[in-house]
Amino acid sequence: MTANSAKALVLPLAVLVAFEIWARATHLQSDSLAPPSEIVMALFGAFADLSILAATRDTLFSAFAGLAIGTTIGLAFGIAFGISDTLDRLMEVTVEAIRPIPSIALLPIALIALGFGYRMEIVIVAFACVWPVLILSRAAVRSIEPRLMEVARALRLPPAQRVWKIIIPAALPRIFVAFRLSAGIALIVAVTVEIAINPLGLGAGIMLAQQALRPDLMLAYLVWIGVIGYALNILLVVAQIRLFGRAALSGDSA
Repeated sequence: MTANSAKALVLPLAVLVAFEIWARATHLQSDSLAPPSEIVMALFGAFADLSILAATRDTLFSAFAGLAIGTTIGLAFGIAFGISDTLDRLMEVTVEAIRPIPSIALLPIALIALGFGYRMEIVIVAFACVWPVLILSRAAVRSIEPRLMEVARALRLPPAQRVWKIIIPAALPRIFVAFRLSAGIALIVAVTVEIAINPLGLGAGIMLAQQALRPDLMLAYLVWIGVIGYALNILLVVAQIRLFGRAALSGDSA
């Protein structure tokens, strides 16, 4: 751990210690709050009975399956729109009309069509993940150096080879940024669907703890979701640095 990382932990730890002292001093009795020490004990208990691990498996399965499907669809359409101005103009109104629809608004339709379970959650996660990949991959394709496209035409590469050998390698750094963004969205949407309606995964665990008047367990689930999200982002950042170098991170904000 670097010095900067240690300094970044000072404030959160100080807040937790202060809240623990206040909760003990006031003999906190609440249906929504619990001392940090009780949250930690509840988290250990959930690991001991394996309930949180089973919920994590369900949530990550839905999130990653939806992410894979949404990324594939978004990448295919993004590349197609980036290559063809005509197709982009034809689909612009349709895309811009559908894209602002909140993924959670699809819950009633998905529930009627697919019922409870993995399929409904995967479809909603996939819908949410399509748009970041589509928009950023389209922009990435359009920003490719024109000389690369001239080389492809000079070599008389067929469209499939042009995409595979020229377009995807040139646009890959920005496509990976879109994938990172969609990965976070996938986890958020999966948990939200579980909280709202789907009786499985970490979101359902939060609701069960809330209904059982276990604020310590409810907050333990929230903490664990945060840990998963943070770990997922760290893994993707490391992969991005390994694949494209640190310069790719500075390009995220560009």
